[in-house]
Amino acid sequence: MTDRREGIEVERLGREFGRGSKSVRAVDGIDLRVEPGEVYGFLGPNGAGKSTTVLMLTTLLPPTSGAARVAGYDVVKQGQKVRTAIGAALQEAALDPLLTGREHLKLQAALHGLPRKEREKRGEELLERVGLPEAADRKVRGYSGGMKRRLDLALSLVHGPEILFLDEPTTGLDPQSRSALWEEVSRLTRDEGVTVFLTTQYLEEADVLADRVGIIDRGRIVAEDTPEALKAEIGRPRVEATPAEAKARDAVARVLKKFGEETAGQPGAVAVRLAHGDLADVVRALDAENLKVANLRLDEPSLDDVFLEKTGRSLEGAGDAEEGAEETQTP
Repeated sequence: MTDRREGIEVERLGREFGRGSKSVRAVDGIDLRVEPGEVYGFLGPNGAGKSTTVLMLTTLLPPTSGAARVAGYDVVKQGQKVRTAIGAALQEAALDPLLTGREHLKLQAALHGLPRKEREKRGEELLERVGLPEAADRKVRGYSGGMKRRLDLALSLVHGPEILFLDEPTTGLDPQSRSALWEEVSRLTRDEGVTVFLTTQYLEEADVLADRVGIIDRGRIVAEDTPEALKAEIGRPRVEATPAEAKARDAVARVLKKFGEETAGQPGAVAVRLAHGDLADVVRALDAENLKVANLRLDEPSLDDVFLEKTGRSLEGAGDAEEGAEETQTP
């Protein structure tokens, strides 16, 4: 593996589909920087421009404007060097259903020019790493969706890439497969210093894995920072209380408003954004007024709250009407 001293640098990168009045800017002049060894989470709804950005950074789609350097190489002028330095597991895994997992890895190793003696060893190592040694000699057509995603990850790692692109890698996976993939991504960055560019719609995935997060909406980056810093921008936690009796709602609201400004809550509940105090203080205040609640919960700010603050809409389900827009346009 080569000395990892370069990450990703993007300046005013744009991609437009179509021409004239019917043109669509899927990516609208974005700037970003990913440091070597960092996990960068690229968060946004379907149609926001995530996949188009990845296609440009992996040299599979030429940009319409701007520039990008990956592992120190220009994606337009030095495409072959970029491809040598990166691994990519994109949304659609390019697997042959008639080949076994082991055969896929041998073929990939040969295509990357690994010496014959190293191919089998590397394949065995990666099969073990992604949890597929027992399925290694089964044809891929019999693999589950999670197994295919794990094999695709192994294929992207055959040549020891400096930078790994994962485009929505856990979409459709069961919780166990998703957790296993998260563990492998964390190991790659921790033990091997691999830089990871991760696109996702899953808030938890970005929160767990990413050192920094960029939120993209309608082709533009609307926020960028660590998950903790982005959530801190939103402010204090939110407390929501559901009175045991509906007639006590106003009394519960009076108590909670002592701790912060009222905000939207579930039907029948009272919610405030804490300006001071904590959950224990709220409980004591309710007890002092002899008010009983059926449910009391504390919600820490989330990345979905950040997305709502930055875009005016929730990430969950956002962009459904736009889904596939960037894939259906023709260059």
